[in-house]
Amino acid sequence: MEKITEIREKILNAAIAEFAEKGLKFTMNDVAGRLTMSKKTLYTIYESKEAMLLALADYCFRDIKRSEIVKDPSLSIIEKIEKIMVVLPEKYQNIGLSNLYQLKEKYPHVYRSVEQYLDTDWDATISLIEQGIDRGEVRPVSIPIIKSMLEGTISHFFASNVLIESGISYEEALQEMIQVLIHGMKEERQ
Repeated sequence: MEKITEIREKILNAAIAEFAEKGLKFTMNDVAGRLTMSKKTLYTIYESKEAMLLALADYCFRDIKRSEIVKDPSLSIIEKIEKIMVVLPEKYQNIGLSNLYQLKEKYPHVYRSVEQYLDTDWDATISLIEQGIDRGEVRPVSIPIIKSMLEGTISHFFASNVLIESGISYEEALQEMIQVLIHGMKEERQ
């Protein structure tokens, strides 16, 4: 992964803003216009929209990895697990991630890159689950099964328009998924 220079970061943040407004229909011209730079200059930094989207995936997942949830002493193990599984830095919230299913058809290389990130960034989550099991706060569970369930659900969100059709945001879907996974569907009775 390349180091993000200041201008590249500005471009990627402009792309995030354009994605929030237009989904994947935003153009390189839209990004250039937002930055008041020429499209020609933009193309000297990112040769195509796909190259910019690949850089954007790296940038977003790098931000997610920087999350300080694991170190937060005010959170219980269960709260940390809930938060780390749905961690989404503030600048990515409410940008219409439900539309990411379009990546698979329009930008399959970017889609595969996102899938690979989802498949490999599990160390902190697994460590928290193991800590929870060791402390008796989490019942012994098969980590490969939990990982498969999460990956499968998130991949389905990215690969289909189920969220758009249901009128559910990506953020809401992640929250619901984690609540069901951690607390189940059983109604608590008093």
